[in-house]
Amino acid sequence: MTVTHTQVHEAAESIQEAGNVRVLLMRQILPVERDTDVIKLYVDPDPAQLDADKYDIGHSRAAHEANAIATRIQNATKGISAIHPDQIVSRTGFRIEAGETVSFGTYFNAFPASYWRRHTIVDTVRLTVHLEGTGGTVIVYRSMANGRSQRVDSATVEGASGEFSFDLPLKPFVDGGWYWYDVVSAEGDVVVQGAEWTAEVAPEDAPKGTVTVGITTMNRQDFCAKLLTQLGQDPALEGVVDEVVVMEQGKDKVVDSEYFPEARESLGDRLRIIEQGNIGGSGGFARAQYEALKSGRSDYVLMLDDDVECETEGLVRAATFGDLCRRPTIVGGHMFSIYQKTQLHSFGETIEPYSFWWGSAPGVTPAWDFAERNLRSTRWLHARVDVDYNGWFMCLIPVQVLREVGLSLPVFIKWDDSEFGLRAKAAGYPTVSLPGAAVWHVPWTDKNDALDWQSYFHVRNRMIAALLHSKYPRGGRLLRESFNHQVKHLVSMQYSTVELRHKALEDVLAGPHALHGVLGSTLPELKTLVAGSDDATIIADPAELPEVKRHKLPRKGKQPGPVISGRAATLQALLQPLRQLRGPRTDAREHPEAEIKAMDARWHLIGRYDSALVSMPDGTGAAFYRRDPRRFKELMTRTVEIHRRLVAEWDELAQQYRAALPEITSPETWEQTFEPWMTSGDERDDVTTAGA
Repeated sequence: MTVTHTQVHEAAESIQEAGNVRVLLMRQILPVERDTDVIKLYVDPDPAQLDADKYDIGHSRAAHEANAIATRIQNATKGISAIHPDQIVSRTGFRIEAGETVSFGTYFNAFPASYWRRHTIVDTVRLTVHLEGTGGTVIVYRSMANGRSQRVDSATVEGASGEFSFDLPLKPFVDGGWYWYDVVSAEGDVVVQGAEWTAEVAPEDAPKGTVTVGITTMNRQDFCAKLLTQLGQDPALEGVVDEVVVMEQGKDKVVDSEYFPEARESLGDRLRIIEQGNIGGSGGFARAQYEALKSGRSDYVLMLDDDVECETEGLVRAATFGDLCRRPTIVGGHMFSIYQKTQLHSFGETIEPYSFWWGSAPGVTPAWDFAERNLRSTRWLHARVDVDYNGWFMCLIPVQVLREVGLSLPVFIKWDDSEFGLRAKAAGYPTVSLPGAAVWHVPWTDKNDALDWQSYFHVRNRMIAALLHSKYPRGGRLLRESFNHQVKHLVSMQYSTVELRHKALEDVLAGPHALHGVLGSTLPELKTLVAGSDDATIIADPAELPEVKRHKLPRKGKQPGPVISGRAATLQALLQPLRQLRGPRTDAREHPEAEIKAMDARWHLIGRYDSALVSMPDGTGAAFYRRDPRRFKELMTRTVEIHRRLVAEWDELAQQYRAALPEITSPETWEQTFEPWMTSGDERDDVTTAGA
């Protein structure tokens, strides 16, 4: 039996106000098209082997590293059971072979009880499991925040099939914990046709919110068209998605993709394409927010990247969760790696307040692979993770929040999502990164955004966000860290990156009122600024790479490594800037002295050479770095002066940015920015194109 979101809405409307209504919270799902690359996120045939408690491991870093090594060895030596594609009988059904046990205590099918307990009006859930097969047994488990689990209840099929319901309280899940179920096939094959997690609520509280999906795209037409088809072909989204608005900001149009006709047919009149200039992700997503406010149709706007693969059921879960929250709540999804699809790349993000830098929430282990260690075995996944924001690769925002706190900050490509989360949090609207809602995306670690033109936006937008939200004098450690990073880039011969960061800081000092006006013009200026710089010139053809010639043999035959001790790093931090003042060796201008892989390109390694061939993190090529003492002195002088100004003017700047925030994020101001691309024509067919 399968219950859709639309059926729940209809059931809610048919029940009289005097009684409660039972609503669907989430259902059992299996991979689309029997994709076994992701099967461990849905069902798990392996046993639970709970890892060591952090209090038993010890407090030292060495102890934790030793435990991590032991865990990896354990994972490598234990047998991994395989799932056959034909065991997936439908989107909700799974066949378990005779004599086997399969757990649904997985990322997509376990019930994240602590999140529902903390944020929603639900206090009891009912699990209903539908089995076919004589002797099939369902066993219900729960876990605590420390990962320990216990058996809660069980039932066995008597006859050919059975439907079993279990009422499960949420009271004992204050700090963390999940519910899940295992199914045992003792006598013959058993098919789990479906399972639903439901709850009783008052009719006025029943889920009814609908969604406008906003996708900003630029030159990823095929990826975007396939994503649109995903959204259009899932019947579970009917009655949930009012409209999918695509902000087309590139030259290669999504409408020209070979996959677009199928996308248009599947979405019909729910699809709208808006063409506008390249004003970044914040400009695209702000347009989606603006359009949702203007139309007044939807309760939520879902920000979704154009280059993701989406588990569409997560969208339904996010909307349902948002409807049942005690207060309007931003509901985000998690990110899995699109290259290693069982690897969890982003589970929960916070802003570290003193350094004002984003990162994984406390207790989260990055790059966790469920194919190697399942949910039931992993302690840290059982503690509830609280966040400051959720990335806009998948993030559901209530329209009510937009009305009160404004739209995206006009900052182009970086920090728009994190700043919005902080702004909403300050206004009393929390963000929840909800387990069971996720996309697959290119991990940030595989991008080059700390060195290329994107570094400008990292620096400028981080500073602006800190000026708006940091509670520490002069942003805490932020300015000191900024200065240190400049020195690291200088000793690494990354002069173009230093130039970009200088411009970023100078633009911060210019104040907030120019932000809208430069949305579409800054990127071309940045590319012109760094054009011709050695470190910004990527050599893609291997035949054009210069020959490496080392100036002398390595001491005792040992090459310097990318990993050094803290004491050695301190020594290098003192010596490297002094070394930059010496003239480089003549041969180093024509021949790099070393070839350094992107993964090893640390400042203390690059700075040892007068020139080096350094590959890019995205694997597209390499750059020929050359040391230039004159440029080093010039850029170091500017670095000192700019940071001196930031220290002196911080309080005044913070006051300016905070005073301007309501204006620069208002729908009215954004409307002026969108004006060149606002449509005045009629809709044609099922796609409206707003363009110049």
